Amino acid sequence: MTPADFDRAISRIPSWMAVITLIGAPIVFRKAGAGAMSGFLLGAAAAWLNLRLIERAVNRIVRLAAAQPERVRVKSGVRVFAEFAAFAALAFVILSFTGFSLKAAMLGFFVCPAAAIAEIIYELFTYDS
Repeated sequence: MTPADFDRAISRIPSWMAVITLIGAPIVFRKAGAGAMSGFLLGAAAAWLNLRLIERAVNRIVRLAAAQPERVRVKSGVRVFAEFAAFAALAFVILSFTGFSLKAAMLGFFVCPAAAIAEIIYELFTYDS
């Protein structure tokens, strides 16, 4: 697998997430109602945001380490930590003070791992050596 193949695989994950969310939302609505569906959609949106935060953090760390490894500053790591801490705090506040279903939100948050598994299966079926 070349770096270009890896980049294409990573770029397909948000599409897989959208497909899984579009399939899952009506199922959750039918099984548990509108409150659960909104929690599921909130969890899926949080999963997408988390994916983007992780992707940005990894790209920033790799870019800094590859460009000038001796000049990597602590401030870069502090900023990455602050972004993740803000994300976690925001998720906690939203889930604590709203009527969203925590179980449905967690189910929605698992859209990202499900998308990664879908991408793995896609790669297995389309792999040509």
